[in-house]
Amino acid sequence: MSERKRPPAVVVGVDGTPGARAALAWAVGAAARRRVQLRIVHGLGPEAVVGAVAVGRGTAGRGSAGEARASAHELLTESAEYARRARPDVEVITVLAVADAPAVLLEEARRGDVIAVGSRGLGSVRAIMLGSIGVRTSARAPCPVVVVPDAEPRGYRGRVVVGVDGSPSSRRALRFALEEALATDASVVLVHALGEDAPADDAATGDAVPDRRSEEVVDGVLADVVDERTGHLDISAVRVRADPVRALLDAGADADMVVVGSRGRGGVRGLVLGSVSQGVLHHAGIPVAVLPPGSDGADGRPPNR
Repeated sequence: MSERKRPPAVVVGVDGTPGARAALAWAVGAAARRRVQLRIVHGLGPEAVVGAVAVGRGTAGRGSAGEARASAHELLTESAEYARRARPDVEVITVLAVADAPAVLLEEARRGDVIAVGSRGLGSVRAIMLGSIGVRTSARAPCPVVVVPDAEPRGYRGRVVVGVDGSPSSRRALRFALEEALATDASVVLVHALGEDAPADDAATGDAVPDRRSEEVVDGVLADVVDERTGHLDISAVRVRADPVRALLDAGADADMVVVGSRGRGGVRGLVLGSVSQGVLHHAGIPVAVLPPGSDGADGRPPNR
């Protein structure tokens, strides 16, 4: 079987840092829930090729390319052993590549996969979503990116929160939230935030126009996305006049995951420039799934698994 036709997987980057270890722990559970392959990847970086700087276990120091490779192999071996001990039923593959970590993740990921990264500094997320030096400028994640915080894991809450605003990006987010709920036997809470400055009603008629429009947005995305596979799920909606970031964080305080979409135009740039996605990523204490534009099928339906 060629690599391009391999089965779906959860792809996680490791570098020995606490954030990467948290991402690995989440990825092991996610692969087991989804009954897919786990691919643990590590990028040596171009420095290792020339032996200028060896990066291993999250620290930088002088060393040869051979030392860097040995350290990387040890890290991957330990990570794979951890995964197999935790979930013997999961197929574990390790990948070592001579490239920056974001480039390796992008190269390994396929449509239908899930990428898991640590949240420390958000450097990897910026590179995955936007491209950077050493990463093809046109590269974007072809699948959902789950950002896992460097924090003690909480117990199972059985709740997935997703932000919706009627846009195609929020439909992608809802599809992923429903898939996560199917895999984890969780309920789904849709959050539509009108904004703190939204008027209470129409000044001329007194009608609660914003509330009615919010209801239409929520009903519209549900009608477009929910199907026979997900129609039985426990789905509810929260409509509030509040800042979208605060609304999602509040709703996600007792959840297992927050899911947000990222627009191909303003939303992806906004991940760095101060969008809702950025705000949630910076402040959430639970995993946050970001759905980039390329993470859905070309026809608007989920990619085949």
